[in-house]
Amino acid sequence: MNPQPAFFRRLTYLLLLGSLGVVLTTQGYSQASPPKTGKVERIKVHGKGLEGNLSGDSPDRDVSVYLPPSYQTDKKRHYPVIYFLHGFTDSDDKWYGFTKHWINLPAVADKALAEGKTNEFIIVTPNAYNRFAGSMYSNSVTIGNWEDFVADELVAYMDKNYRTIPQASSRGLAGHSMGGYGTIRIGQKHPEIFSSLYLLSPCCMVPNISGSMSAERAAQAEAVKTVADLEKADFGTKAMFASAASWSPNPTKAPFFLDLPVKEGQPQPLVTAKWAANAPLAMLDQNIGNIKQLHALAFDAGSKDASIAANNKILDGILTTYQIPHTYEEYDGDHINRIAERIEQKMLPFFTTNLSTEMVKSGKKK
Repeated sequence: MNPQPAFFRRLTYLLLLGSLGVVLTTQGYSQASPPKTGKVERIKVHGKGLEGNLSGDSPDRDVSVYLPPSYQTDKKRHYPVIYFLHGFTDSDDKWYGFTKHWINLPAVADKALAEGKTNEFIIVTPNAYNRFAGSMYSNSVTIGNWEDFVADELVAYMDKNYRTIPQASSRGLAGHSMGGYGTIRIGQKHPEIFSSLYLLSPCCMVPNISGSMSAERAAQAEAVKTVADLEKADFGTKAMFASAASWSPNPTKAPFFLDLPVKEGQPQPLVTAKWAANAPLAMLDQNIGNIKQLHALAFDAGSKDASIAANNKILDGILTTYQIPHTYEEYDGDHINRIAERIEQKMLPFFTTNLSTEMVKSGKKK
């Protein structure tokens, strides 16, 4: 009897078994692979409208850009964009993981993608930290034209240099705290640029004039004479100076080039009127036509963030009076403790629902 056929049958069996083991091992390795993550770039974008600001801040602004996982591999694909505005005393590098902070926006986006909660987006955040710790995303000779920088120059730069979908229906604007203020301030004026807005705990919906007028706050503010004094000041005093630099600039009053709402302990009516004119709730009636053009609008606040939640309820009431579709939610939380969760579970799904992933032939480019 020739033993060779049996030998070859056994060899074939062993080879097949080994191949199956390789396949199983490969599959197991694939399943254990970590989820894909996006890429973060930090670039410089020049703001022509920021040139010559009296504070001396550079018009070349750092901008953090989150590129979704497929951006590096799918070279023909174009993406909707979320422009995200950070809050007062914050900066883009804090939000994007360059500096340790209470939130990491790219990590939140990666997590939402891994869990299937969101489409892929490019996310863009300019650094609005300046001499006053925040620009309020407003136009002023003292700080420069931040509103124009966000709405016009930054959008134009991104559309020219990245694979965006250059239409309003594929652009969203969002922000937290001061960034939420900037979102409603800019968004209610520019539906031709941003189609959908999401506000996270937006501040400054009404001017905090009563707080600025307190004897203690007035004394603290009027004691600030130099840039060094301002750097050592508390949060409330810095916020007052940032608001004044944005809403009541004065090109003749060095070194800060602004008018405070109090002088020698007395309220300054013209200054307080300027502040009131920059409150989003005061602007709404003038911009209802624009707001009605928005595709989607949502905002939220934590119930423990008392004054902000109260002002959001006013916004909710005004929009309801004008029969403008919107979503408002008050949740159990404070100003920051659930923001990452809200972005993952609410904001990103909101933009997934409302931003177009394809170029609309009739859409307006900007």
